[in-house]
Amino acid sequence: MVAAALERVRPSVVLIEGPPEADALLPHVPSLTPPVAVLLHDESDPSSAAFWPFAEFSPEWQALRWAASNDVPVRFFDLPAAASLSADSASGGSVDPIALLAEAAGFDDPERWWEDVVEHSASDPISLASAVAEAMSGVRSSLVEGVSGVVGEHTLRREAFMRRSLRQALKDFPGEVAVVCGAWHVPALTGPLPTATSDNALLKGLPRRKVSGTWVPWSHGQLAAESGYGAGVDSPGWYAHLWEHRSDVVPRWFARACSVLRSEDLPASTASAVEAVRLADVLAALRGRPSPGLSEVTDAALAVLCGGDEVPLRLVHRKLVVGERLGSVGDDVPRSPLAADLARLQKRLRLPPQLEPKQLRLDLRKENDRERSKLLRRLEVLGVPWGKPDRTNSLGTFAEMWQLAWNPAFAVSVAVAARHGTTVASASETVLRQQADEADRVARAAEVLARAVGCELPEAVEAGRVALDRCAAAATDALELLAALPELARTVRYGSVRGTDPELLRVALHGLLARGAVGLPLACRGVDDETAEQALSVVDGAHEAVRLGADEPHQQTWWAALAKLAATPDAHGLPTGRATRLLWEAGELDGDAVAAKLHRSVATAFVAGFLRGSATLLAADQRLFGLIDDWLTTLRTADFDDALPLLRRAISDFSPAERRLLGERVSAGAVEPVDDEWDEAIAQRLATHVRELLA
Repeated sequence: MVAAALERVRPSVVLIEGPPEADALLPHVPSLTPPVAVLLHDESDPSSAAFWPFAEFSPEWQALRWAASNDVPVRFFDLPAAASLSADSASGGSVDPIALLAEAAGFDDPERWWEDVVEHSASDPISLASAVAEAMSGVRSSLVEGVSGVVGEHTLRREAFMRRSLRQALKDFPGEVAVVCGAWHVPALTGPLPTATSDNALLKGLPRRKVSGTWVPWSHGQLAAESGYGAGVDSPGWYAHLWEHRSDVVPRWFARACSVLRSEDLPASTASAVEAVRLADVLAALRGRPSPGLSEVTDAALAVLCGGDEVPLRLVHRKLVVGERLGSVGDDVPRSPLAADLARLQKRLRLPPQLEPKQLRLDLRKENDRERSKLLRRLEVLGVPWGKPDRTNSLGTFAEMWQLAWNPAFAVSVAVAARHGTTVASASETVLRQQADEADRVARAAEVLARAVGCELPEAVEAGRVALDRCAAAATDALELLAALPELARTVRYGSVRGTDPELLRVALHGLLARGAVGLPLACRGVDDETAEQALSVVDGAHEAVRLGADEPHQQTWWAALAKLAATPDAHGLPTGRATRLLWEAGELDGDAVAAKLHRSVATAFVAGFLRGSATLLAADQRLFGLIDDWLTTLRTADFDDALPLLRRAISDFSPAERRLLGERVSAGAVEPVDDEWDEAIAQRLATHVRELLA
């Protein structure tokens, strides 16, 4: 409709709602593939940024393309981004005028009303635009008269600037001036306008700042209203489909829906698609609509293609109604040196950004895979989490698993990170060195060191190593020292893969281990439950770290520390129970010694620490199961009552499946009594005792 109207009017200039700072980006419109967005940011603070998105079906985009194709000048004429980016630029009013017009017409869905009245209209585009403008003028005048403050100060300033820009365009260009903006603003730009003096008074004191920007790829998902974009629509994928297909809209839609379902191994036959088309037509007729809209095709898809199941319908909604299309920008579009370097690396490593989540397996023995890993890790340091490492699947020393998902909003993060360097490598190294200088705890320094090793940045590795030595020298808390071991042990294990000498890191690990092991028993004495929980977690992590990265002498140092902790009488039961468990599993303590500790542990947290996280092992390990079973069956009645709350807390972390597995294990080991062995007196005593426990 917009392109047809412009073709009729043939204006000498087109004014489009948008920030004038984006005028410098207009020459690049022909090289863009929507959806795209203008990204503008404050040069002194790149994190202060905003997007102005455009879809192919956006009126603003159609106006831009028409003007570019017809060599007609274009200007953005909304309030400058320098004002919009300020913290106090609050938008006034929460009334949706389109919703009010739809309600007045008897529609409960504004988008459905717009689709019927505008999208499916065969009216003359000029007449249709005039009708919408007239209706909006009536809505706005009634709202302004009946609702105080419905037009906020920010909106009034925007419209004052629009009028100023309109006056300037009328001076600069002879002939018609076309304005493409939201219908809400039309009444403020037509009819008798306020004086330039009054508009200038409204615009007095606007913030001034240096703003720069670029075009960035956008997505249908980001255009959706549910993504948080305030001017978004609920169904950008549907409107893109309407725009692309002027005929056979509904049959083509159901053909795509069937393709989506079949890609997920869900049944969707051609016959079902035909039946869905017929149902959508019938629903439109019953509802008095000119043709099936989104609500009709959705209802038909749910009934016919999805069999009434909402789960596959959600898949169709995500992939088609919202859509997964990602736009693109040309190579000539201006961008920061960091963004240009990232684009170059993505192209060289054959790792294009994609919206759809993707699992990526990397073999670090292959040069290209290793470079991909370095890129993903360096971007993570820069606050661009394009890839997230999947640590749930251990693939060995030379393999990594990543989950990739590109978000167009990462463009802001890249703009913010540009202040740290001109390349991904230099910027991430700068950030890591700053983090190393700011590290004030051993665990934090170890984390920075591990990230530097993963990024393969030698200067950052050295800075992390210095920070670790500095923090370790100042640390006196054994738990703090030991908490750094897991990260350091993983770094030791994978350091050789990353070109770092693992022995240098192992020396640091041994130093922290030796000091932490000496102080562990004392650190667990006289502590509260919260600190004891932390101590238990530290013991588990340190134990795994010792297994991964410590040599034999330092492993013996760790075993000695666990033995001393297990023998410390006034240490908290949680870490003591865990230490006892680890010693028993390694054969450092025999079953009799553990049984003795269990019998002395009633009314302490020892049992919880001993059993924590052992559901599967408890069911599968005959020794462990027998040890706990013997302890329980030999308890006196009073001690058994005291032990029950402890056991309940101990198994509170077990999943329902693990509890069921334990129940089956107990049932399998139970002995079924024969009839002549049944003792009514004992049974009555047991029943009475259970009732007392439940009470």
